[in-house]
Amino acid sequence: MANSTVLTGTHFPGGDEKRTDPRGNGPKRGREGNSARGSDFSELSRRMSEAGLLRRRPLYYTVRFTAVGLALAGSVAAFLVLGDSWGQLFVAAALAVVFGQLGLAAHDLAHRQVFSRRRPSEIGGLVVADVLLGMSYGWWMNKHTRHHANPNHESKDPDVAPEILVWSRRQARQAKGPARFIGKHQAALSFPLLTLEGLNLSVSSFKALRSPSVKRPVWEGTLLVAHFAVYFGGLFTLLSPGKALAFIAVHQGLFGLYLGSVFAPNHKGMPMIEEGTELDFLRRQVLTSRNVDGGVLTDVFMGGLNYQIEHHLFPSMPTPALAKAQVITEQYCAELGIPYCRSGFVASHRTALRHLRQVGEPLRAAGR
Repeated sequence: MANSTVLTGTHFPGGDEKRTDPRGNGPKRGREGNSARGSDFSELSRRMSEAGLLRRRPLYYTVRFTAVGLALAGSVAAFLVLGDSWGQLFVAAALAVVFGQLGLAAHDLAHRQVFSRRRPSEIGGLVVADVLLGMSYGWWMNKHTRHHANPNHESKDPDVAPEILVWSRRQARQAKGPARFIGKHQAALSFPLLTLEGLNLSVSSFKALRSPSVKRPVWEGTLLVAHFAVYFGGLFTLLSPGKALAFIAVHQGLFGLYLGSVFAPNHKGMPMIEEGTELDFLRRQVLTSRNVDGGVLTDVFMGGLNYQIEHHLFPSMPTPALAKAQVITEQYCAELGIPYCRSGFVASHRTALRHLRQVGEPLRAAGR
């Protein structure tokens, strides 16, 4: 089997992964697949509800957000105490992890995992994303919602748009601009490029202020400016220019690597969906997602997104319920003969890199 594919039938990527597919059935298509949302997914949803996995977990989020808040306060305190010292680079590295956890907190708020009502979720998202991270909550939420609706869809998922990297051979053959140049060696360049992801999120946020996707551009713009005024003001006031620039490079670079390490294993290297392919909701989410196996450290590091299949099926399910939901979902997929993909953390990245190399082959061939 190929390690990457465009999903038009029943082909799936191979590699160092565990797949539950006892009957060898592939995705249902056409009317048969569309009707399954009213039966297959509804039955799974019923099982989750009966298990009590959809209820809110206020105590968990109180403890988790308090811990992240204390880590942020501790990082700021260490920054102020150290002063103009190269030891600040250790603070920068620690702050990159804290920013990663803040990003995961903003993600959960956007999915209403923390609060069931829209207003408190939005206020919390604006505070965490715009004020603390310097990222537009409205822009990111719009982008992420479109990803959830059509994961790995060549033309509908913004996360696989061929802007810098290409995600299918079709995209490689049609690539222009930076994607055509970078796509030739994108597997080798993917991790270095991730160091720019923090910067990309901030630049894209400011650009999006003119977009309809941001409903409160003035308010969000003000919050973003305030964030960077404090961020850059504090750095260049307390540190020499050289140390400040080094701090930014370490902080933003490691922050980007953290986010990439959390989000990349979940879909990269999984089947791509091309225009015209019809899949019901259950199969569309399961077939394009990968769970990352691991223990408590993996759960904390990835904020529960290592249970990507369950998260995509039930986006508002609180993080601590996902582990139990995984057992129910995998068993249910086995009953239906739906391939269910699990992989180790390192193996998932290896598969994603192999996928990037393979889909870039048309660009390398054209350059010979």
